Amino acid sequence: MNQSFLGFAQKIQSIAQIGLAYTKNPYDIERYEQLREISFEMMESLSTTRVEVIRDLFEHEKGYQTPKIDVRGVVFRNDTILMVREKIDQCWSLPGGWGDIGYTANEIAVKEVREESGLEVEPMRLLAVLDKKCHAHPASPWYTYKLFILCRETGGFLQAGMETLDADFFPLENLPPLSTDRITYEQIRLMFDFKHNPEKMVVCD
Repeated sequence: MNQSFLGFAQKIQSIAQIGLAYTKNPYDIERYEQLREISFEMMESLSTTRVEVIRDLFEHEKGYQTPKIDVRGVVFRNDTILMVREKIDQCWSLPGGWGDIGYTANEIAVKEVREESGLEVEPMRLLAVLDKKCHAHPASPWYTYKLFILCRETGGFLQAGMETLDADFFPLENLPPLSTDRITYEQIRLMFDFKHNPEKMVVCD
């Protein structure tokens, strides 16, 4: 139920932002600003994020709103998968982060794996494009698409990064506590499905 109402809040915020980008009528501008503030209050009530923080997140968002892109690198060693321990919540995820302007999705995957785990990799193929709302993540103000890119290890050595406390490989049956804002058990299991079935088609929500 909360995810459904969060979706409504995100849609209201998006409509308000688009309206503010295109309208010239001062009365409409005032109405869209009120609508946007209502969406922020709704998001606060449905998540653990304060309304002031949510307002700051969207303060510089202009124009037609599109989903955020989260890119994750998927690296296997035998029957184990690379995971990193996040500083922000002390829990574990696949290495990755927001897409950056000027980088391809493959370049983001390589960069994030190197920065968060110390390993050098090369991208092999896209495994999945998942809509965060379709999975068991905690509520978030951002509407997010998640890209999972299979990578092959080429060098480097395991070490913590600026945003991580540790990096290691884990089997599916012995995963550490997960950073569920970033990854879910079902998503990791899906990655292992790709490992065991190399011809599996790309999954797209």
